[in-house]
Amino acid sequence: MAHVNFLQDRELDAIVLGRAGVDLYAREANTDIAEVTGFDKYVGGSAANIAVAINKLGAKVGFISCVADDSFGRYVQGYLEKQGINLDGMMVDANGSRTSVAFTEMKPSDCDVLIYRNNASDLMLKTEQIDPEYIKKSKTLIVTGTALSASPSREATLLAMQYARSVGTVVVLDVDYRPKTWRTDVDASIYYGIAANLSDIVIGNREEFDMMETVVAPGNSDDDQTAARFLQANSQIVIIKAGELGSRVYCKDGHQFEQGIYRVEAKKPFGSGDSFAGALIWTLTAGGTLEQGVSNGSAAAAINVSGTSCTEAMPTKEELNSFITTFEQAAR
Repeated sequence: MAHVNFLQDRELDAIVLGRAGVDLYAREANTDIAEVTGFDKYVGGSAANIAVAINKLGAKVGFISCVADDSFGRYVQGYLEKQGINLDGMMVDANGSRTSVAFTEMKPSDCDVLIYRNNASDLMLKTEQIDPEYIKKSKTLIVTGTALSASPSREATLLAMQYARSVGTVVVLDVDYRPKTWRTDVDASIYYGIAANLSDIVIGNREEFDMMETVVAPGNSDDDQTAARFLQANSQIVIIKAGELGSRVYCKDGHQFEQGIYRVEAKKPFGSGDSFAGALIWTLTAGGTLEQGVSNGSAAAAINVSGTSCTEAMPTKEELNSFITTFEQAAR
């Protein structure tokens, strides 16, 4: 495997940076949102999902974000605290921003998700709120790309990544591209390119890598060429996900492999990528191999999409191992 050195003398296994918000899931399955009669409330947002995923597997996790000074912001903080996640990096904005809210249908495909992110609190994170000593406490910093979509969060995120590189904290970029939060793909590709160059591990799906190559290689859809391009800077590992086709993993030392999916009956399409990233990073920071990490990530993704939420459907270590064992036995 490419050389990624997770320093073991750290208080935290991971710090996740990005959005934390409120998810409202439709109570009725396979129902259009216009016909839904009620919603169940959970904490969500890609970064919060990844933090909970790693935490539920037994690792020590910190969080960097910003929420509003209101009841939704307090709900998010309270939930993460109850999970045992360190919130020393959590900021509260009292200047009128709002914690983001997502309304979702509960369908396995063609699922409508309405996200309200006007003046979103998580994008209010500022450079002066990034503490290098906090980042130094962690083996790894995981950045979710939505944090790059607007200032001042964009600069704060890039600063956190630079701090991490300077103190030996492994940097992971989970692309998490949301087109509606960017003016154009060109704008997005510029900042994602900077972030990718600061990262040791880059995780995204084919469409997200297409966006990142908007300027440098428009029209390219070849995974091998994409991986070679993103492995030129600091990146040691590039993971390109392809939904039901699984994922392809490339290392700077030339090692590469593919990982299939664990087929389940999906109840929703979202949450799988966050669960994948969480189980992958948990495995690597615990000393597991890259192959084990990607396999665990694929299994965790399957468990999550078969559940009825994101954060609450993240598996524990015991649930993950049991799922894999059962799946392998059934395949014999």
